[in-house]
Amino acid sequence: MRFTTALTTASTIAVGVALLPAVAHAQSAGSVDFEKEIVVTGASNKTQSVGGVAAPDSAKAKAVLTAENIQRQSAGQTVLDTINQVPGVSFQNNDAYGSSGGTLSIRGFDATRISLTVDGIPLNDSGNYAVYSNQQIDPEVIDEVNVNLGTTDVDSPTASAVGGTVNIRSKVPDKDFGVMLSGSAGQFDMMRISAKIETGELTSSGTRAWFQASRSTNNLPYNQYGKVNKQQYNAKIYQPLGGTDFIAIRAHYNQNRNNFFGSLPLRTDLTQSLTNSAVRPVGPNSSNRFPRNADERFYLINFPCQVDTAQAGVADAPAPAPTNSASCGTEFDRRYNPSNTGNIAAQVRLHLADDLVWNFEPSYQYVKANGGGTVTGNEGLRDINSAGGTASTVLCAATPVSATNTCVPGYIGGTPYFGRDVNGDGDKLDTVTVMAPSQTQTHRIAMTTGLRWNIDDAHTLRIGYTYDRAQHRQTGEVGLLASNGEPLDVFPVNQGELDAGGSLLEKRDRLSYAILHQAFTEYRGEYMDGALVVTAGVTGKFFRRNLKQNCFTTSAGGFVDCFSEGSATNATYAALNPTAVTPQRRIFNYNKFVPNVGFVYHATDLVDVFANYSQGLSVPGTDSLYNSFFFAANTAGTKPKPETTDNFDLGVRFRSGKIQGAASAYYNQFHNRLASAYDPTLDQNVYRNLGNVKKYGFDGFIYYQPNDILTVGLNGSWTKSKIRDNIAVGENQDGTPIYALTAGKRESGMPKWTWGFLVRANVGPAEIGLTAKRTGPRYIYDTNEATFQGTLIPNGAKTSTGGAPALTAAQLAATGGIYGATAHSYWMLNLDARLKLGFLGLNDDTYLQLNVYNLTNSFYIGGFGGGLSQIGTYNKTSGTAAYASPQFVQIGAPRTISGSVVFKF
Repeated sequence: MRFTTALTTASTIAVGVALLPAVAHAQSAGSVDFEKEIVVTGASNKTQSVGGVAAPDSAKAKAVLTAENIQRQSAGQTVLDTINQVPGVSFQNNDAYGSSGGTLSIRGFDATRISLTVDGIPLNDSGNYAVYSNQQIDPEVIDEVNVNLGTTDVDSPTASAVGGTVNIRSKVPDKDFGVMLSGSAGQFDMMRISAKIETGELTSSGTRAWFQASRSTNNLPYNQYGKVNKQQYNAKIYQPLGGTDFIAIRAHYNQNRNNFFGSLPLRTDLTQSLTNSAVRPVGPNSSNRFPRNADERFYLINFPCQVDTAQAGVADAPAPAPTNSASCGTEFDRRYNPSNTGNIAAQVRLHLADDLVWNFEPSYQYVKANGGGTVTGNEGLRDINSAGGTASTVLCAATPVSATNTCVPGYIGGTPYFGRDVNGDGDKLDTVTVMAPSQTQTHRIAMTTGLRWNIDDAHTLRIGYTYDRAQHRQTGEVGLLASNGEPLDVFPVNQGELDAGGSLLEKRDRLSYAILHQAFTEYRGEYMDGALVVTAGVTGKFFRRNLKQNCFTTSAGGFVDCFSEGSATNATYAALNPTAVTPQRRIFNYNKFVPNVGFVYHATDLVDVFANYSQGLSVPGTDSLYNSFFFAANTAGTKPKPETTDNFDLGVRFRSGKIQGAASAYYNQFHNRLASAYDPTLDQNVYRNLGNVKKYGFDGFIYYQPNDILTVGLNGSWTKSKIRDNIAVGENQDGTPIYALTAGKRESGMPKWTWGFLVRANVGPAEIGLTAKRTGPRYIYDTNEATFQGTLIPNGAKTSTGGAPALTAAQLAATGGIYGATAHSYWMLNLDARLKLGFLGLNDDTYLQLNVYNLTNSFYIGGFGGGLSQIGTYNKTSGTAAYASPQFVQIGAPRTISGSVVFKF
């Protein structure tokens, strides 16, 4: 491909055709510009998508889904559910409309180890690297999403992506004026409206823009209490600067108000009926949360309710008076998960000379969110004199304090102590249910800039720099409930409650700065008359976490006692509790150079062979580093090394106007895996490196469109992982270690295999499609053992050198086993049907659409985090041990039918 062709291709980008990078997938303007390949939907180009799926000319294993595919999903659906069609990707949606979150993995790597970007902007949480699937841009403004399996790019601005990237690209504004209006309705009282306006060219210089907004609401499928209320606004302005140069500015704002739902402890009676008296009744408590399916929906058992009526001179408590006041407002279903998120970004591409191109991409993001939740607060005070014993709160509030008691307000031992009348009855004797969610507010600025030099027609070099700085404020203000148990404000941070001394009551109070400096360079060369394309790059990542903890750290598990920063109580508490670690600041630095090399060999016009080697880096997240504050700085074992990966891909790709397909084999060496485990030196469970894991497997897809009527596709993947070592989880009385038997086992949470298909038919104005995916079994724990109901580990089930062994079916039943080792395989079938209304004299882009999510109404375990082991607590004095409580899992969304009408003119 010659230099003139490259310029032609770059020009195509400027008018809105999706350009796919062969060596770069961060989807920054610089990455896009570095490649010379395009994906189109016309029949004349070999990179045409088939069924909205394309196999781009890349040295890495990847797949692309275009708007043609994305917009056939349920209205407003998160794009992360759509990419479940990609081999190697596994996504479990928490609800059929995509507004309540979900669980993502790629080749067995969880979402915290996957980079998610939109137009090159990193979207992972800057503290824990989580991905929030319900906060993505609306499908109406997405041009494509490309999934890079197992590797990142040289300019990917990420501190955690060792498992691949998901890159969303927004559409370029159209040259012509247009309006798109859509209305949708569906089961569970779903209503959604969306509007998009394309301004067309506004000036002689080609200025154009689009503006889009949507509003959606629905009930939650497993009860009639929880609601989703979501609104979103998007805009993009595009200005050509002459030739192929341009500037684009995009803005986004999303507001979500939704309740938690669908999570319950793993048990064999997940499928039991409400009417089956042999099992616990289904209800809002953590032990019996949800019924079998949507046909057995229930109203929140404790709703409506009334909190306890306050009485002067009485020690009021959230007790049965009236009968439902004890838990009024505390049910899981009432937990709100509010979020306000937004970002604004620009992309600039400018020729400084004929062979020198400059790219500049600044961005700003804002996040305000919390996870809901309530606690029982106390109007009294708390004794903080550890030497004098712990006094009751009543003693501190109502009687003279002895010389051995020091009673103060604060957030202590997981409870807020107000030291004042909270419920307005004139006394300070009461316990009161209050909101205490974990609040997060983030301000994040980032910038990527780079220069591309066309050395000659066959050789190109680029260099660049990325800066990413996130201010991550994590607090836990207390808020009050109304008389019916509803929060007065889902964001207590707006006006947190004060204690008797006028200080904010907070269950946590910390500030962190995640700062990334990244320099990169990359070479691309064409050899053998363009048949061989070689890429080679290296990235220097210089990452700093500047952490400030304003509370006292009381355990390696992250428990803290909090008083307002600057309060005199801090000095008093420190003097009386010398084992608690005082508020402080620590700085952690992680630096590494990671290479990225690969090639594509065009064996024929239709067949490519590709290979790639890259390294990945994942720096420890906020929580694990704050937990290490419990130990003195630089204590051995308290500063884990970053995770790294060595990734190898080898594959073949076939592309024509009728066929898009690729198959690849991969091997991944995962170093310094991070998780919480027992450290015998510190005699604590700490977040530390657990050794290496090997991952290997293969994945592939093929899509075939023999004519304009029929499209068929098939995708599949198989993944194997092998943990190298057994992991210490405790000690026996004689000091010998107790291990979780993980050596040689598969990692939890990842499916062993997946496979699926697509069938789509177009007959006249009617279209119908079916996408299906079969997700294989997933281990619940890294030990690959069964789940137990918090029972004592039976005699002989642990030894000085081993943990709980695998048990027979009889032993499982005898010892309280409640679930097997894996979550069962399940099918997910989604139907879409569209009727174009051109035959009514309307625009052919006006249509009716029907969607059925989970067509067969599969009842299955959805997302869960996986875990090291269920081995729980050990008592070294008595030598007894117990299993921890079963892991919580999501229940998959039931069959859900919705319909839409879309007008375009």
